[in-house]
Formats: sequence, C-alpha cells, structure tokens
Amino acid sequence: MLTKEKIRQFVDILKEELVPAMGCTEPISIAYAVAKAKSVLGETPVLGKLAVSGNIVKNAKSVTVPHTGGLRGIRSAFAAGLVGDGEARLEVLSRINETQIEEIKRLRDTFPLTVETPENARIFDIAVTLKSENHTSFVRIADSHTNVVLVQRDGETLFEKPLVREGKKTDRSVLCVEDIVAFADAVDTEEVREILQRQIDYNMAIAEEGIKNDYGANIGKVLLRSYQPDIKTTAKAYAAAASDARMNGCELPVIINSGSGNQGLTASIPVIVYARGLHGSLNDLFRALCVSNLVTIHLKSGIGTLSAYCGVVSAGAGAACGIAYLLGGRTKEICHTLVNALAIDSGIICDGAKASCAAKIATAVDSGLLGLNMYYNGNQFYAGDGIVKKGVENTIKSVCRLAHEGMRETDKEIIRIMLEVE
Repeated sequence: MLTKEKIRQFVDILKEELVPAMGCTEPISIAYAVAKAKSVLGETPVLGKLAVSGNIVKNAKSVTVPHTGGLRGIRSAFAAGLVGDGEARLEVLSRINETQIEEIKRLRDTFPLTVETPENARIFDIAVTLKSENHTSFVRIADSHTNVVLVQRDGETLFEKPLVREGKKTDRSVLCVEDIVAFADAVDTEEVREILQRQIDYNMAIAEEGIKNDYGANIGKVLLRSYQPDIKTTAKAYAAAASDARMNGCELPVIINSGSGNQGLTASIPVIVYARGLHGSLNDLFRALCVSNLVTIHLKSGIGTLSAYCGVVSAGAGAACGIAYLLGGRTKEICHTLVNALAIDSGIICDGAKASCAAKIATAVDSGLLGLNMYYNGNQFYAGDGIVKKGVENTIKSVCRLAHEGMRETDKEIIRIMLEVE
C-alpha cells in the first residue's frame, strides 16, 4: 500500500509534467527565451545571437511554428519570440494577432541574427543575447523547456540557478511500475481530475482537427482510409492525426508529457479512444491515464529530455499500459505489456520534429498494442531476448542505457546528416 507521501509525490509529478504548450516545444522554448530576453532588455532590440545545442537545431529545423502564418525553423521561432509574451512560458505565442504575424515575417527576413551551436552546450541548451542601442540582455534555458538558469542585463546577473539535470521539482526515482499501478488504484481522482480532464479536452481537440483537415502527410486520415476502422486503428489514427496537426502549424495547444507534445498526445489519446470505445467511466479513464502518463515519465526520466531515441516509443508503451489497465490488467499484465512493447520498437531514431513524427506515433502505438495482445494470447519475450532483462525495472534500465549512453554517437551523426547542405 502506498504512503500518503508517495501518493502526493506522484500527483506532484503529474502536475509538473502535464502542462499546456502551443506548437513543437523546442522552437517554442526558443521563442520563450527570446521573449524573456526582450523583456529584460527593456528597449527595442537591433541585434541578436542564438546559441543552441545540436538537439535543439534538430527539433526546431523543420517544424512549423504556430501563429506565424506557416513559417518554419529556428529563425522563425526567434522572430516570433520578439513579439511574443514572455510571461506565458510555453504559450508564449498564444496571443499573437494577424498584424503581429506580418511583423514576425518581416523580422525573420530582416533582423540581424547569428546562430551558433557551441561544442560545450548541454543536450538541451538555448542561450539568447539581444542588443539595443543602449543595453544588452542575456537569457539561458537549459535541461528542460522552461528551466531558466541565467538572466543578465548589461553583464549584471539578475537571476541565476545551478545547472541541475532536468530542473525537476519532484524526484522521479520514486517511480516504478508496481507503485504506478498501486497509485492508479488508490488515488482520489478528484486530486487529478483537473489536470487529466484538461489533457483529455486539449489533446482530443487537436486530434479531431487533424482528422478533419489537411496537415502534413495526413497519417491519421491515411490509417482510417486504408484499414478497417476498428478501435485499434482508431486509436492509432487519432494519435497520429493530432501530431499531423501539431507538427504542421495547427494553433491549438496540447498537454505535454516529459517536455514533449508528441509524447503527451501518444500517452493519452489511444487510452481515451479505448475508454470511450469500451464505454468505461470517467474515473476509470482518469486512473488509466495515471498509468499511461506515469509509465511514460518513468521511462523518459532515465533517457533524458532529448535523445537519438524517439520519445514516442516510450509514450506508445505507456499508452498500451494504460489500455491494459482499462481492460482489467494490473501489475503483472502491465509489466509484461511494457516489456513486450519495448522489445519490439526500441531504437526508432529521433531525427527532429516534422511531419513523419505522426507515422512514428502510429508505429509506437501499434507496437504497444501488439505487446499487450501478445501477453493476453499467452506469449511474451523473455530475459535474454536482446535487451530484455529479468524484471520490468531491469528492462527499463536497459532501454535507458541504450538511449542515454549507447545512442550518443548516433545522435551526433543524425545532427550532422540533418545539417548537410542539400
């Protein structure tokens, strides 16, 4: 039985992770840093420098920045930040109007900006310098999307905090699959109702938008048109459609997980689709979403915010665990579902945010559901099958080691390939 203290910690983790964001979170984080630097500057900037890690380049290079009239890339995110609201954090662009969109386009093409990728940058690192006629401001965000670690004006430090990995408030090491399931069973759903209802409302809204209209490669619609639209196909299609919209300029906000909108969509939408298809209660859905979100967070905590390992693999496995919970599964069934899913598609690479993320989401959800159905049909992967270890927590450690340590060189090569002149 979980202690009240651990239940409180799990609720705090959900509150810290399941927050709203508009657009792909890396370019939005750039815009947030720029908007904050402009606010600190206190005057109209005339010159700028952006120093970012290779992983930020990877995830901001090709994606559409919302509220910019369809503009893509790093310079567009920077320009949007110059007119954005720095107090709104990851919703920095939410209040931009049509006149400001024209200003963003002008700034993207005319504002003097230098972009650098320092060798000593952290995996997640954004540093913005702005100059006006009389002053200079500097803002650095590191390790996670809103973790401001240094603010300076004219060389004077206004704010500084130590560089601590991920900048999280609650220790993620308290998470394990057995306790996650126990938490889902025990938590008073009123404690999580507001954050999970918001996740349901936001993420299903953008999924519906992706199904209705044309975005990117239209993976969600392709799935519905190409296969028998059963509950499994619908779950994959709606998750993919949400990413179709999000990666290609839709201005609806999403609720993120582990700093990622695509992971937030993947961890939640398939569970919501299954809950509705099974005609389950809202409380059952809340408990299942506790499982899917926390399993995703547990996996990502060991992998890190950005990696060469595609984050939706973790979220697809988390979603399958949430669906297993809806179907009556508990620790045993969920552990086997998770191990099976991770054995199937661990190693899908992250080559930045763009239209193909939607297809990777569909693949991750499919692998998760295959892992679930394997166990319910009396089949599973065993310790010694590749990276699978004895016990779910040991398998999770293997995956985290693969993603965090083993794929470092892969990540560097992906970035080199992406930055090659076409």
